[in-house]
Amino acid sequence: MSVLQGLWFFVIALLFAVFLFLDGLDFGVGMATRFIAEGSEDRRLYMRAIGPHWDGNEVWLITAGGAMFAAFPLWYASLFSGYYLLLFLVLVALILRGVSFEFSAHALTRRERNVWQWTNFVGCLAAPFFLGMMLTSLIQGVPMDKDGNVWAGFTDVFNWLSVVGGVAVVFFCFVHGLHFLSLKLDANRSRHMLNTSRKLYWIAYPALVVFVVLAFFLTDFYRLRPITSWLITVIILAATVVAHLAATNHRGGVAFVASGLTLVGVIAFIFNGMFPRVMVSRGGMHDLMAASASASPYTLRIMTVVLVVLLPTVLAYFIWSYVIQRKRLSVSDEKASQAY
Repeated sequence: MSVLQGLWFFVIALLFAVFLFLDGLDFGVGMATRFIAEGSEDRRLYMRAIGPHWDGNEVWLITAGGAMFAAFPLWYASLFSGYYLLLFLVLVALILRGVSFEFSAHALTRRERNVWQWTNFVGCLAAPFFLGMMLTSLIQGVPMDKDGNVWAGFTDVFNWLSVVGGVAVVFFCFVHGLHFLSLKLDANRSRHMLNTSRKLYWIAYPALVVFVVLAFFLTDFYRLRPITSWLITVIILAATVVAHLAATNHRGGVAFVASGLTLVGVIAFIFNGMFPRVMVSRGGMHDLMAASASASPYTLRIMTVVLVVLLPTVLAYFIWSYVIQRKRLSVSDEKASQAY
């Protein structure tokens, strides 16, 4: 494997990780509109908190798919054809989430607004669940031939590890969103968000144990890459503990960063275990390797130049957008009764 092939494998993993860190908070806030919000005013306030950011955060997933298509076209072809239905469901959920902001803002009646707020909730719940299912399904090994053709049946997609993985991603997105709201809302609501996440974290520990046990027996990660797999597992657990303690002590910023690192750790665990493979075949007979699935060296060089030029600009824009929108919101804020 060349340096550029390894670099772009890492870049794609990083793009997925940034997507879960940023859009994961949007999903969590969307779920909070039904699990936490006490009325229509709260729901509008929550949606306003992520209104300036959700569409930009979603771009990271699109960029990850585009980078995969350009850098590893065979990987893209195998993954998107083998998991077409699941990716279609993710797309539908993202579309529902996206249109709900606009239609909710222009609803003429309370009933219409309630319908689109429910749509936002469903989209924010379904998207991370199906994405988590896909990521934890493909690491178990899927039926594929030497040409990279994948035939993922129902039990290949819907099984114990994939369901637990999907639920885990939903859960950590939810608490990540609560931590974000603790940074965006007034003092009373901020305290309520942290108190709620503090209680929820007691569910996380047994769930992590179940996930690790299933991953130990249903994947080859701990056998092929034992040191890094166990190290990342410990980091995920440590980040969860730190987030729990920070929420208990009402330190929303620390809790937010730690819960985000938990989501990043999930992506790191998956991509670390797959490397240098990009698709794991059942039985290991026809694994698709990064070296054989990549584009030409010339293509990778051009992509690297574009990355070096554009990435600082994109990062600067994202940081700037969050800085100028850092003001806390409250129901008394006039803007909270408008678009979002």
